[in-house]
Amino acid sequence: MIPPGTEAALLDSWGYFLHLATILTPLFIGASFLVGLAQEYLPPERVEEMLRSRDHGSGNVLAAGLGAVTPFCSCSTVPILAGLLSAGAPTGMAFSFLLASPIVNWIAVFLLFGLFGTGVTVAYVTTALLAAIVAGLIIGTFDLDGYVKDVRITTGGREIATDGGASATDAAGADDAASGCSECGTTATRRSHKERVTAAGEGALSFFRDTLPYIAVGIAIGALIHGAVPAEFLQRIAGPENPLATPLAALAGAPVYVSISGMLPIAHSLTEAGIPIGTVIAFVIGGAGISIPNLILLNKLFERRLLAIYATTVVTIGITVGVLFNTVFAGLI
Repeated sequence: MIPPGTEAALLDSWGYFLHLATILTPLFIGASFLVGLAQEYLPPERVEEMLRSRDHGSGNVLAAGLGAVTPFCSCSTVPILAGLLSAGAPTGMAFSFLLASPIVNWIAVFLLFGLFGTGVTVAYVTTALLAAIVAGLIIGTFDLDGYVKDVRITTGGREIATDGGASATDAAGADDAASGCSECGTTATRRSHKERVTAAGEGALSFFRDTLPYIAVGIAIGALIHGAVPAEFLQRIAGPENPLATPLAALAGAPVYVSISGMLPIAHSLTEAGIPIGTVIAFVIGGAGISIPNLILLNKLFERRLLAIYATTVVTIGITVGVLFNTVFAGLI
């Protein structure tokens, strides 16, 4: 016998699933198109070239900005990071890029706007970028170069070394499929604008198809939270009465993170259940920054101490931004 209220809860979840899918699908495709354009006009080599000529300070600002508008996946972010470090870029500047890249990107911005509105989106992007810049400036004051491993990374038809011999030599037959990532690819450097736009459009549809399972899972989990999980239960765990809710949320995001597109529907459902927006933001930042796949890739480049510094920095940013949302921004957004 079906427990009383189960059918109504499932119907509510199904309706919420369709609601989120209707909102997020066009936004995700549009954001993916901008991702494609960014990769066409700002390929990894160009990003490295722009950042190598900058010093600590102004370089941190540019690095955080480029990390936000060039939303490469982790398998592409890490080689760019390796290229910067091998060319002698300040560690703090490289960290500003590394911190901004997973936390702020076109997809996150579009989905945040669709789910939470303009105020939350603007506040999120502004505080996350400032946090990446400030954190990079602070990290740059320490001598951490010795904690970067001596490795060689082959990606996109080139080889990058972090052993002091910055090289970008051709590596025939090498491609991003070797890294196990379907989102990365080599961009042709001589194309007409029409060809670039066409490629970006085709890439957006392909990326959507590849990411659809993660979006569907995220929306499904969010729908179940909305329709089947009692709001009182969630509020007891992560509500405003729990002083440790925001720090715990920043840590809890990592083991459940798959992609930002799957994370944000869950975040929206939590806010609908009465969880403070700052606690939810901390959950998203922690998941995006210290997800298990991201840490595995960074472990190839960083010694454990530097990896721990990175993870601690991400959690600190998540907690700080979360507290700001729950206090300073509470009455403004």
